Amino acid sequence: MSSPALQPRTRVTRIAQEAVDRARLTVVPRVRTRAPRVPFVTLVSLVLVAGIVGLLLFNTSMQQASFAASSLETQADTLAAREQTLRMELDELRNPQRVAMEAQEMGMVIPSAPVFLDLETGRTIGVRTPATRENAIQLLPPPPPKPAVLAPEPTYIEVPATTTTTDDVQSASGDQQAREKKNKNKHQRQQGRKNRNR
Repeated sequence: MSSPALQPRTRVTRIAQEAVDRARLTVVPRVRTRAPRVPFVTLVSLVLVAGIVGLLLFNTSMQQASFAASSLETQADTLAAREQTLRMELDELRNPQRVAMEAQEMGMVIPSAPVFLDLETGRTIGVRTPATRENAIQLLPPPPPKPAVLAPEPTYIEVPATTTTTDDVQSASGDQQAREKKNKNKHQRQQGRKNRNR
């Protein structure tokens, strides 16, 4: 029978030997594994296409926004001009001179002597006289008379009418033919001189 101390030692040596056998390093040939390229290329191309499409959509939306902004600015300018025109028309309609002129055209008369009402006592101050067209205050002064220098009397001059006869017409046509013949001869002489100089 073996001693108890030998049994654990042999057991330890056996475990150590197995561990050493397992722990031995060996050169393993390197296995080259290539990742498939198709999924990577597909992914990159999808990212590129998505980026380009997104950029185009963004650019298009920015263009539409700028068009909308410019049309709104044009509309705002038009409305501002319209508002200014309406304000000018309103100021013209509120003009007291225009209101008084229209009142006169409707038959209202401005009294020559106004009468004032005292609100505390209820009495009138001034002389009440009826207003008529003859004694009413005129808003526009009468037009000034035109000086005689600016409006002279018209002057008439009689011119005798000339009568033409057939003799006058024939002599005028003869003179015309003589002038044409003279010009033609002159032109032919100038052409002859040019030909000689050549």
